[in-house]
Amino acid sequence: MSADNTFTSDFGIKSLQVSRDRAIMGATVTEKLCNPAGTASLGFLTTLVDIVASSPALVVGSPDWTATQDLSIHAAGFLRPGPIAIDAKLIRVGKKTILVETDVYDTHGVTDLREIANSIDTPGTSGLTLAARGLVTFVRLPRSAATHGDVASYTPEQWVGTIREYPPVPIDDDVFSRLNLHEVDAANGEFELDLTAFVANSIGTIQGGAQALLAEAAAHAMRPGLVATDVQVHYLAQVKKGPARSHGTVVRDADDHSVIKVALVDSGADDKLLTLLTITLQRPPR
Repeated sequence: MSADNTFTSDFGIKSLQVSRDRAIMGATVTEKLCNPAGTASLGFLTTLVDIVASSPALVVGSPDWTATQDLSIHAAGFLRPGPIAIDAKLIRVGKKTILVETDVYDTHGVTDLREIANSIDTPGTSGLTLAARGLVTFVRLPRSAATHGDVASYTPEQWVGTIREYPPVPIDDDVFSRLNLHEVDAANGEFELDLTAFVANSIGTIQGGAQALLAEAAAHAMRPGLVATDVQVHYLAQVKKGPARSHGTVVRDADDHSVIKVALVDSGADDKLLTLLTITLQRPPR
């Protein structure tokens, strides 16, 4: 994973490969990475969860490559600007799929990843606050499927015990506007996102986190005043041409929350279905 010249460039990412089956990633929530309510964007968190969970998956799946098949995040609280950490642990290795669970923490200013790992592993002494839990399912692919980016240097099996840092590169726009989304019909959650190097992943499709940001923007447009907190994502196909277009459907409206189904299609390839997301939105904290 390279943070240079991509929509993740200013995430302030650093990672510790604790062991073959565990990785911890640190990042910094800034105002540019927040939703309209000023808390961490769900698409931003989805991006980080996807990246850090891939490290143990790639280690145990070597020499195969991996692609995200399903991803879920369920919030336990709201994250304000400041340091956060995500703990990713392998839970199952199969012939075709690999499962990794993740915990997202507010570290309350702590940025040392080894200190964070020790706090997580020492019951009763943690100064961390659990903010969300996630689960990621990866499908195994031939390594030759990864043809974009610096794939050859992405070897987490060689990083056990080491910390890698990706110095932040300033980006002027916030995490939504930097994607240059094209509004089609905001009331129905219809926006478009072009397939560019800025949002592409190692297999040449739009990165899963960028797709989640597209869907989050669609959900926010359909229910302004609420913010996305939980997501269930099913990645079904790769973007071949683009742009990816979102279509939103209201599943439920309640006094304190809404549930939106968002379908992403490849509008340049006969509207082929790419991704299905179910997003829960809640009233933001005051």
